[in-house]
Amino acid sequence: MVAQPKILAFVMAGGEGNRLRPLTAELPKPALRFGGRHRIIDFVLSNLHHSQLQRVYVLVQYRPRVLLEHIAFNWAVLPRQPGGFVAPVLPCARRGRAATFRGTADAVYQCLDLIERHAPDLVAVFAADHVYRMDVRQMVDFHRERGADATVAAVPVPVASASDFGILCADGGQRIRDFQEKPRHATPMPGNPRFAYASMGNYLFHPAVLGEALRAAAERGETDFGQHVLPRLIHERKVYAYDFARNRVPGTAPHGEPAYWRDVGSIESYVAAHLDLLGPAPRFRLDNPQWPILCGGAEHSFSDSQTHDSILGPDSVVTGATVRNSVLQRGVVLEPGVRIEDCIVMDEATIRRGARLRSALVGSRSVIGPGARIGYHRDFDGKRFTVTSAGTIVIPPSLAGDGVAQRYPARAA
Repeated sequence: MVAQPKILAFVMAGGEGNRLRPLTAELPKPALRFGGRHRIIDFVLSNLHHSQLQRVYVLVQYRPRVLLEHIAFNWAVLPRQPGGFVAPVLPCARRGRAATFRGTADAVYQCLDLIERHAPDLVAVFAADHVYRMDVRQMVDFHRERGADATVAAVPVPVASASDFGILCADGGQRIRDFQEKPRHATPMPGNPRFAYASMGNYLFHPAVLGEALRAAAERGETDFGQHVLPRLIHERKVYAYDFARNRVPGTAPHGEPAYWRDVGSIESYVAAHLDLLGPAPRFRLDNPQWPILCGGAEHSFSDSQTHDSILGPDSVVTGATVRNSVLQRGVVLEPGVRIEDCIVMDEATIRRGARLRSALVGSRSVIGPGARIGYHRDFDGKRFTVTSAGTIVIPPSLAGDGVAQRYPARAA
């Protein structure tokens, strides 16, 4: 039997998530709730855990309190193999500079002492802000079979959508020959002119190669993997693209999308990924018992209402309401007579008696007043709220509800 390599993982969880504002005004993007019970960071940590990569440092920076508490109360106490851990790392002040990670590469550069201490065979650097399931061992096998110095996880995306991603240009043997940052005209992936390889922000490195590349980048003042380190490394070392479309995890439903992955970096993509959870044949099932997303908490909610193709999060109370094709996150309250359709209602929001909402994203701790009508009169909606290009009405966190009820009286049904 071939011995399994010793792998040290770094999870990049320090981002602000500017395109998700106002949802990320008070917490980082990886700490946002997703579905009824989980935080976005739970997806990458679950993937690493099930893949037996259980020595994990989580690099945090922007408004870290929620993530620090989440790791301490959920992930740090989870049973795992001897020597396993999930531990947060904050930036440190150095050479007169404030304590900050200036980019993804700079963040790992500040952790080179941890790599030296653990002396791993491989270093994994994974993003914390994507929704997906992945058996990382399959990527590790690919990396070792190729004798790679570095491997980048790549997801096929339509060429027409490639301008939203960093694109990997690989040859027929999957070796990366060029890198294109959000190109207008992307180079297609080998053998498929309709698709291109987008970087998932998940990397494997030989430790010595990583250390050398990060030290050289620091001397040049370069701070980011995608913009600086990898574009140089592909011309100096053997760097390969791992095709995520070939990754398989057990328990995927026949109607599910194989190798599902979404970058939920904008309001539109965050909403669209939630809708993928719903309906009789969802693209992505959260309740896969063979590859569960961990640390979401217990399911304790109350409903005596009509719910159709919807998810009710823990501690939600839904009384005499109608809920269709919607997701309620933790601690949501719907009073009698409420009707919501195609909505996401975030943590601890309250929707008062008789209100009706359609195609809305309700921010955490918002209170929607009694009799409110949102999603029925777009001219009024557009004056009061942000409306996305897909038509979702975004109600900011902690919005006072009385004014909403006055603008959307009950007679405006």
